[in-house]
Formats: sequence, structure tokens, C-alpha cells
Amino acid sequence: MAPPTRIGLAGLAVMGQNLALNIAEKGFPISVYNRTTSKVDETVERAKKEGDLPVYGFHDPESFVQSIQKPRVVIMLVKAGAPVDQTIKTLSAYLEKGDCIIDGGNEWYENTERRQKEMSALGLLYLGMGVSGGEEGARNGPSLMPGGSFEAYKYIEDILLKVAAQVPDSGPCVTYIGKGGSGNFVKMVHNGIEYGDMQLIAEAYDVLKSVGKLSNEELHSVFSEWNKGELLSFLIEITADIFGIKDDKADGYLVDKVLDKTGMKGTGKWTVQQAADLSIAAPTIAASLDSRFLSGLKEERVEADKVFKSGGFGDVLTDQVVDKARLIDDVRQALYASKICSYAQGMNLIRAKSIEKGWDLKLGELARIWKGGCIIRAIFLDRIKKAYDRNSDLANLLVDPEFAKEIIDRQSAWRRVVCLAINSGISTPGMSASLAYFDTYRRERVPANLVQAQRDYFGAHTYERVDMDGSFHTEWFKIAKKLKD
Repeated sequence: MAPPTRIGLAGLAVMGQNLALNIAEKGFPISVYNRTTSKVDETVERAKKEGDLPVYGFHDPESFVQSIQKPRVVIMLVKAGAPVDQTIKTLSAYLEKGDCIIDGGNEWYENTERRQKEMSALGLLYLGMGVSGGEEGARNGPSLMPGGSFEAYKYIEDILLKVAAQVPDSGPCVTYIGKGGSGNFVKMVHNGIEYGDMQLIAEAYDVLKSVGKLSNEELHSVFSEWNKGELLSFLIEITADIFGIKDDKADGYLVDKVLDKTGMKGTGKWTVQQAADLSIAAPTIAASLDSRFLSGLKEERVEADKVFKSGGFGDVLTDQVVDKARLIDDVRQALYASKICSYAQGMNLIRAKSIEKGWDLKLGELARIWKGGCIIRAIFLDRIKKAYDRNSDLANLLVDPEFAKEIIDRQSAWRRVVCLAINSGISTPGMSASLAYFDTYRRERVPANLVQAQRDYFGAHTYERVDMDGSFHTEWFKIAKKLKD
């Protein structure tokens, strides 16, 4: 019989198994449980193979819970929604006052807040913890975003600090995020930013391949090169890898055989819905979501291609000869500038929610814990952290002096890329949306005066003036009628 273990983990799909092995490897004995018991045996077997790690398997929930030292802490890694409620029901039957449940899935933040209330009525503590880094991150060091009971966080802080990714100059990639569902909310926006990043990289690829006619070999070397500079990041690194992998089932490269249809789980959609609810412009993230929707219409696109080809439309509209070296450099700059806008939108969304809910989230600290372990980890996050260190009330990343200078230096290249893409008939919705966001945000006066005048004309919604205080209404219709008579 195992001694009392330090922590328990329920839900042993690959993420759950890997996180359990990571915890055990850091010296914390762990009990594991799964409804399908074969997974329990599989995990214990892996623990033996991967270094005789202190992982103890249980086939029933009662003995699982009883095996954990008090106050007990159980991490759940099960599918969001009903399965989480079911697992809580199963476990809480055996838990006692002061014990703690941690949900490590991609859960909707309001579900976490509901469960916190239900648990606290039973005297149990509850945390909703975002876990990023995929299967590899879970095993070797993820980025962790725990939110909810601070007392519960303190129970397991020693474990989380060791299990999280370690970044040499800024420490473990974990921090107490804040109250309520803030951990889940921050992880949701992280995923929204990830959608934007992936879309922008895909557009860079499309322009280089379709207009610049770069081969996969050239793309592999371009992205590998980019990964040594300001774009150094996990996503650029894996993109370079993808271009280097040959097809194992036929000739050529594997990337060219992958169907151009992107799946999604819902966190990107939630991010855009939250942005709309809070009146925060997030056009880059929204564009990435729209691109996924359109990618799903493969059969319709095949038919549309035929219709427009017969009308003289080629896949690329202009067959202009481009200077490859200059194009590559321009696209690099456009990608970087667009990325700044995407992160600015994500951070503004987090701040707006933090203000609405009184979470008091620290944006610089979020940038710090995203520097390692997670999917959006990038050297660039260090710059974001420093921007918020310089000014924690920064209205927008775009106006941080360093980022503003970087955008000014890159804007000509950015415009060239977007114009080239438009003239070539290659869609760059993410880069275009980022540029439009920047161009709107940097202008003192935008044409919203006309829209407000229209609203007052047909709906008497009133308007304010630039030259005097108060709200005004004009009988536009009557005046216009008189002028026409």
C-alpha cells in the first residue's frame, strides 16, 4: 500500500498522464485515477519505464481520495462541461472540509465560478487552472494559470513552482492569477492570441509561397532564420520544422498533402464573443476565427474556384516578378508589426474583464508566465513584460515608446506586403485587420462623426460636438426636406 501521496490527479488522457509524470518526476508522490481503469494501469506502467517515478494507481474513487495526504488536493484533467461536473460529483462524495479540487481543463470561466460557489458551500476549495504547452509541455514544464481560492493556491504553490516551465531570467511560468474564473479567462485569451499568431504565420507563408514562389526548402530556411531574431518563438520554430518534413506516404513534402481545413475547440470563438461583450476591438483574433470558418467550406471553395477561373481569375492574379530577398524581409516586418496588434488586443481584453470583475490582473506578470512552456511562448513577450513594467497603466501596447518605434520602423514594409497581397488576390485578413486597427487607433479623428450623424438623423440618438459640451439633436430630415424643396 502506498504511503499518503502529496496530490491526486483524475483524468488520464495524454495531458493528464503527462502532467502526473511531471509532478512525480519533481519528487511529489502522486495518486492517479481514471474512470476507464486501463488508463490507470497504462500511467503506472509509464511511470516505471520513465524512471521508476512515485505514481500510485487506483481503480475506484474512494481509495484514490483516501490515499492522498490531508488537506487533499486533486487535479482534474477531463473534458470541459458536463464531464467536469460528473467528476466533481464522484470525488466530492469522499472529500472532506478543507480539501481542494483543481480543474486543469479549458473550461468556460463562468462554469468555474459556479463550481467555486457550490464547492465552498460544501467547505471545499476550488481552483480553475489554465494549462498550456500541449502534451510535451505537460510532461516537461507547462505554463500554468491558476485562479480562484488563494488559500488553495498556497497549498500547492511548492508543486506548481517546480512543475511549471522554468525560464532562466524570469523564473517559473506560474503565478496566482486572481480570484474567480480569472485563470480560465486568461487561458482562453491566451488561446485567442494563439489563433491570431497562427493565422498571421499562415498568411506570411501564403504570400511567400504564392507570390514569392518560395519552395518548401526555402521556406524552411527562412523560418529557421526568423527564429533567431525578434520572431524567435515556439510557433515559428514548429513552422520551420513542418516545412522540412517529407511525406512518408508519397513523394514531396507533407505540408502540401494536409487538407486546408482548420479544426477548432471553441476557445477562439469565446475570446471573440467576450471581446464583443466588452466592446473591445479584437479584429486580428476575429479575422483568424473567420479564416477558420471559411477554411471549413472546402467543397464550396472548390466550386467557386471553377466559377472564377472560367471568368479569367487565376489563383494568383498578377504574375509579377518580385525581389525575393526584399519580399522575405518585408514579410518578416509585416508579421512582427501585425503580431504587436494582436497581442495588444488580447491584453486589452484581459484588462477590460479584470476591471469589470475586480480581478486586479497584472498584465506584465501574464507576459512573464507566457515566456516559457506555453504555445505562444516567444522572446517578444519579454518586451511586453517590460512595457507593462515601465507603465502598468499603459492604455495600449501600441503607444509604449519601444513598440511605437518598432511599428514606425516597419510600417512601410507592412503596407507593401498588404498591398502586394491585395493586388495578387491573396487574402491576408489578419495582417490587414492589424493594419486597419493600427491606422484607426493612431488617428485623432476618424469618420465616426458621419455614422453618429446618421444615427441622429434616423433614430434621434443625439450627438456630442467637438466645440461645446452637451448632447444635441438636429431635425436633419426637416432641414434636408426644406433644402430639396
